[in-house]
Amino acid sequence: MITPETAKHAQGLLDFIDESPSPWHAVAMMEKQLLEKGFTRLEESLAWSLRPHGRHYVIRGGSSLIAFILGSKPLPESGFHIVGAHTDSPGLRLKPRAPHQTETMMRLAVEVYGGPILATFSDRDLSLAGRICVKSDATLHSRLIRFEQPLVRLTNLAIHMNRSVNEDGLKFNKQNELPLLLSSLCDAESPEQKFFRLVADMAECKPSDILSWDLNVYDTQKGSFWGPELEFIADSQLDNLSSCYAGLIALLETEAPENTCVDAFFDHEEIGSESNRGAMGSFISDVLERIADADMPRYKQALARSFMISADAAHAYHPNFPNAYEPLHRIAVNQGPAIKVNANQRYATDSMTEAKFIELCRQADVPYQKYSHRTDLACGSTIGPMTAARLGIPTVDVGCPLWAMHSIRESAGVLDQAHLLSVLKKFFAEPVAQIV
Repeated sequence: MITPETAKHAQGLLDFIDESPSPWHAVAMMEKQLLEKGFTRLEESLAWSLRPHGRHYVIRGGSSLIAFILGSKPLPESGFHIVGAHTDSPGLRLKPRAPHQTETMMRLAVEVYGGPILATFSDRDLSLAGRICVKSDATLHSRLIRFEQPLVRLTNLAIHMNRSVNEDGLKFNKQNELPLLLSSLCDAESPEQKFFRLVADMAECKPSDILSWDLNVYDTQKGSFWGPELEFIADSQLDNLSSCYAGLIALLETEAPENTCVDAFFDHEEIGSESNRGAMGSFISDVLERIADADMPRYKQALARSFMISADAAHAYHPNFPNAYEPLHRIAVNQGPAIKVNANQRYATDSMTEAKFIELCRQADVPYQKYSHRTDLACGSTIGPMTAARLGIPTVDVGCPLWAMHSIRESAGVLDQAHLLSVLKKFFAEPVAQIV
């Protein structure tokens, strides 16, 4: 049943996503909420002074964030309770030399980031957001920018010129047919001059100050509730900002835990995580080692007592496409988070970590489901297996059921968002059940 409390949490998620059109904006939004709750920022280049119940966070590369609350128990006795998720979503990114002229139109060259459903980007009100690097007073600065209004468009070809589109599906050649329409060229400015001026006006700097950018294409349509009971939500980037938001709120609402609670939100999951701020990089181990004060035996003891929940979206059953699913593992929207299992370790779950998560769900009075991918389809993966391998921490992969994963407009259930929050709060507040 949808309650005012569950609807409020879902609205908070939609607001969070709508203010996070890029991974850099998502981290900035999380930083804002952390600061409001008394967390202090630590810099990796400086010495740290940590005390029990200290509330801190670290940002790397502007798009990955690790936040933590130090527990009251000695670290070797309690270990780390970690929630992992990712800040990036598949889509389109501007190339370094994006603006160019084709006939009388100015277009922006883009590169495909990750594995989006490209057809869903067509004929939508798209715009640009991300960060730029500018030089000011002989210093390099990173600035977030966001164009609020629809700025660019991936327009479709009329059916009169693509008669088989409904039979063959909508397809775009990634090189020739994805450049975005920006404007008509009817003045003396070159495409580069016009675009740099546009960005400089938004960033309140001179065009000559702009050195480089990381600009993301995003959908300006805000998130919404839908369904007769308003039991569903639709928005971009539910994969995986919904998990980031649940982990963030769970940590913010945790007071004086015995165990050390950690949120680890990584960029670059959609492209393999192999970067200095991805889950395959050193970010998580660097931070955890410094929490342990570089005492390696103490750190290794803590890891041996640790547990991680890798939270990422799961594939909800869609009745229009029954043959896409494993028949006995059809998970339903609004029926609780799914425990994701794969024998080939595409998910990190094993029977022990699965049992621990089930016990957490029971303690939190939260329903749960079990998901296994269809055997004759390639299974995706998460940060779970790579982080578990890097740290040696038992890990369970879970996620809220989601329709249209990697579409520019995904859908999920209102109740599931509240269910995930409840179990993550229980995870941070209580010791994890031990299996002997």
